[in-house]
Amino acid sequence: MDKKMFFLGIGLAVVMVFCGSMVISNLAKVSQSHADRGSMYQVSTMNALAQGAFEGIQPVSELKKHGDFGIGTFDGLDGEMIVLNGNVYHAMANGSVRIAMDSETTPFSEVAYFNRDFSVTEDHLLNYSEFASDLSAKLPSENGIYSVKIHAEFPSITVRAIPRQEPPYISLLAASANESVYTYQNMTGTIVGFYEPEYLSGVGAPGYHLHFISDDGKHGGHILDMTVPSGTVAEFGTLHGFTMILPEPGAPTKPDPGRNLTTDIARAEHASS
Repeated sequence: MDKKMFFLGIGLAVVMVFCGSMVISNLAKVSQSHADRGSMYQVSTMNALAQGAFEGIQPVSELKKHGDFGIGTFDGLDGEMIVLNGNVYHAMANGSVRIAMDSETTPFSEVAYFNRDFSVTEDHLLNYSEFASDLSAKLPSENGIYSVKIHAEFPSITVRAIPRQEPPYISLLAASANESVYTYQNMTGTIVGFYEPEYLSGVGAPGYHLHFISDDGKHGGHILDMTVPSGTVAEFGTLHGFTMILPEPGAPTKPDPGRNLTTDIARAEHASS
């Protein structure tokens, strides 16, 4: 074999290896993307948040890579996060809402790609507790994790946002005592959130954890109460996977993972209801 043919062979081998690695890399990305489509991606736990782990540990820019739909809060427990159609909204304690910056961080959040698998239509007016109970009874299984999206004109909807906390951090329940509460009448918007089963208590908030964003993007927060009109359609996506990001060792707040804070979490979730 002459030198020209030898180096030509080497060149072709390099190209084949490079192309092969590109194919493998792209397949991995496709596989990851497919996995993300049916999975919840969660930053930290409700148990940690309940104990005052309010330091942001992941930026919004990273969160957006794992879902276009979800809920959460921001560094220092600063208000409420609503993720809808890939937009990340920051509902603040002063009642205003803005688009979150990619550099903002979150101490707790849950996101997924929303895909409608089934829906439930309500045939009469319901309050929040009646609505949640009725929806739960119609789930394929109460042991599953579901994303929940509801668009309607709500006769009444009450939301809250907790003001930014400063170190040393108090508990979530204590912080929620100073929440700002807003009630809106005949407001059209979207409910965004998740249903999680009882066995995930402490990891998440069992039952329905729902946030709201108005169609004009000017009003929103964590839902405390609402009136759901007849004909409302609740859309559900079934989630089959779960990924969690935990605080780095040595974080300023070191929650005790063994503490049972189910009651505190429930009271904080419905502090003014």
